[in-house]
Amino acid sequence: MLATYLIGLREGLEATLVVSILIAFLVKSDRRDRLVQVWAGVGLAVALSVFFGWLLSYTSTTLLQKYEQRELFEAVTSILAVAFVTWMIFWMRRAARSIAGELRGKLQDALEVGSIAVAVMAFLAVVREGLETSLIFYSAVQGAADNSSPLYALLIGIASAVVIGYLMYATAVRINLSVFFKWTGVLLILVAAGILKYGVHDFQEANVLPGLNSLAYDISGVLDPSAWYTALLTGMFNITPTASVLESVAWVAYGIPVLILFLRPAGKKAPVVTPEPAPAPAPQQ
Repeated sequence: MLATYLIGLREGLEATLVVSILIAFLVKSDRRDRLVQVWAGVGLAVALSVFFGWLLSYTSTTLLQKYEQRELFEAVTSILAVAFVTWMIFWMRRAARSIAGELRGKLQDALEVGSIAVAVMAFLAVVREGLETSLIFYSAVQGAADNSSPLYALLIGIASAVVIGYLMYATAVRINLSVFFKWTGVLLILVAAGILKYGVHDFQEANVLPGLNSLAYDISGVLDPSAWYTALLTGMFNITPTASVLESVAWVAYGIPVLILFLRPAGKKAPVVTPEPAPAPAPQQ
């Protein structure tokens, strides 16, 4: 539940910030007549994201009949989810300062084209977050005994993001988004490492990768499978009492390098030095 709440909070806040930037630009530009198109685009993006999440679940539970096929499908979606998470957190770190200006520029261009262009622009600005959320959520809850609790946690996370976004838009409440995205990014990297570990396990279950029974460790005597802290570690980071060698290698090989790269201070651009003009030659006598 904590992992899916974090996914909903992080992705929801990104989408909420995008929508608030678009709305604020229209209000300040005295173009409130285009707010309907923006909400139409946002609504369509949400509907498509929900449909995509349902399609993933329906494919796994209904369309795929063989056990190996389901495991392979879940493995592939896990790898895709890890790729999206990694891209998303690094993209946000790089583009956080310029995203508002880019969105305003795109919306200004869409306003000049017409109402349909405004709806399409709002749809494209939000649908990426929605599709990412559906894919990451589906991959994060694989193997859960009960999918309803993680779903509620995801919805609460999204609702929390909407409340935070509204408070930032309508009141004087401010949060340090750089710090927020940094530390939620760290947690999402650990969640993604767990999703990758689960994907490797599914590949092994599907007989695509070997070594399912070659355990790297067995700490079930220390980490009680029925304890609450075991459920927390398993649900949040997929740290399980037992794991195969390949699963463990995948977790470490992804988690440690990506954390180092993400936490590494961004390099400062070298200052632009303008050469001084050469002195004028002295007049000849």
